[in-house]
Amino acid sequence: MERAITIRHRGEELTASIHYPVKEGKSGRCKNRVPLVVICHGFIGSRIGVDRLFVKAARELAGDGYMVIRFDYIGCGESSGNYGAQDVESMIAQTRTVLDYGLSCADVDPTRVTLIGHSLGGAVALLTAVRDRRVKNLVLWAAVGYPFNDIVKIVGREAYDQAVQTGSADHAGYSFTPVYFNSLADFQPFQEAGKFGGDVLVIHGTSDDVIPVDYAFLYQKLFWTRADGRCDKEIIFQADHTFSSGPAQQQLLKRTKEWMNEQERLQEEWQNWMI
Repeated sequence: MERAITIRHRGEELTASIHYPVKEGKSGRCKNRVPLVVICHGFIGSRIGVDRLFVKAARELAGDGYMVIRFDYIGCGESSGNYGAQDVESMIAQTRTVLDYGLSCADVDPTRVTLIGHSLGGAVALLTAVRDRRVKNLVLWAAVGYPFNDIVKIVGREAYDQAVQTGSADHAGYSFTPVYFNSLADFQPFQEAGKFGGDVLVIHGTSDDVIPVDYAFLYQKLFWTRADGRCDKEIIFQADHTFSSGPAQQQLLKRTKEWMNEQERLQEEWQNWMI
């Protein structure tokens, strides 16, 4: 079962879809507490995803017993507001508001929370996890590593210069302000990776011409330097930035589910050992 919801955030409305876990072929809320997953979309994206990637991911994970929330950041999809007027700090705060909502559900286990982030959403998911200890696991799909450089490369240097000079610039119908661009430069996900103590899965495609696949190797290297937490990596041959081919999308979703289910198994074993 899934339904559309609206989550209030500082005077704006975040439109979201919540997928309730399915067990033993029966839909609906589970009697036992279930893990929570929140999906963070990328730059000027939406909770649907290219080729319905996030819809498919949410439904598959719900089928494996997870409660999943995918949402539109302010000014994206069906949410209210202007995306280009926000900053990265706002996106982190929005993500935490969605976590608040998810964890307020009576059947969610607060010790089993995962953020899945794609592209810029991957960077935001990491930055959120560093600041919010409720996040236990991270799954990064083609994650941005240098927010300012990566996004300016997408919109073009001319758009950035215009925003600085005139106060706003158009890209794909969105109006971007200097506040947005300046905030991108204030955050360095690679430098903050070592501050997250949970487990991480990094997935990237070799044919990604938007965010270099080299980022996946650097992320893994940085996560490996931590005292706590493991990091696994999956490189998908010939996958593009949005994993848009059938085989690439299937491998992405299959590996993500396998890894998350493995995390569930390990935690269950640990709990049994503690008992």
